[in-house]
Amino acid sequence: MPILGLFFLHNEGYSTMCGHAIIALAKLVLDTGMIQREGNEPELIINAPPGKIYAKAFRKNGIVQKVSFKNVPSFLLLKDEEINVPEIGKVKFDVAFGGAFYAFCDANELGLKIDESDYNKLIDYGRKIKYAVMDNYEIKHPFEEDLSFLYGTIFTGKAKDSKNHSRNVCIFAEGEVDRSATGSGVSARAALHYAKGELNHNEKITIESILGTTMDVEVVETTEYGPHKAVIPEVTGTAFITGQNEFYFDPNDPLKNGFIFR
Repeated sequence: MPILGLFFLHNEGYSTMCGHAIIALAKLVLDTGMIQREGNEPELIINAPPGKIYAKAFRKNGIVQKVSFKNVPSFLLLKDEEINVPEIGKVKFDVAFGGAFYAFCDANELGLKIDESDYNKLIDYGRKIKYAVMDNYEIKHPFEEDLSFLYGTIFTGKAKDSKNHSRNVCIFAEGEVDRSATGSGVSARAALHYAKGELNHNEKITIESILGTTMDVEVVETTEYGPHKAVIPEVTGTAFITGQNEFYFDPNDPLKNGFIFR
């Protein structure tokens, strides 16, 4: 079975896990023939920073329609905590891991709407909550020191489509907004809801993004992961090939190493 290695980039650096990138990569390598696999449900093993990811594509007429992947062990780290955040006040939160650590907060309790109308406020609150939690709690991965940090804040709320479970938006890195439901985020949510008795084994839920696009997630296995009771989430979503880019580095370019103002 093909094994790929990859790492994830965004416009402010690197991330430890990116679920919609896994979905997109599987679509890309299979639809372009970069990796040759026969059948309507080809599988891939992908080595990513948090561990091995097991992906399966679902084809129709030779074209990948959707991709599922089994993520790394995901677990609840902090449950029902409360912190005083400067300029916001008391904030209730949980912290869970799904390839990266996220602080989860209820958007309604904070007076936030999970849509474009509150875009800037979501960024502002997300950053302030992230730094307050980082300053007051130890975020520790059981095996990998490089993963022992809080990657972002995820606000959860009511779905706009009644057929779906809920909606969330992830504010990650230094105030970036994920346009997707966030593959590592919904994995962490599966661990969180399972630990709280809000999600059953093999119960699939559909979670909306800030744009209304969706990902499905379910708990397909349980396991022990160091000191944590963990789950193996399976995430399903779609991707589309939109273009191909080629980058160059001119040794004479004074800005060849890039720059970040924020």
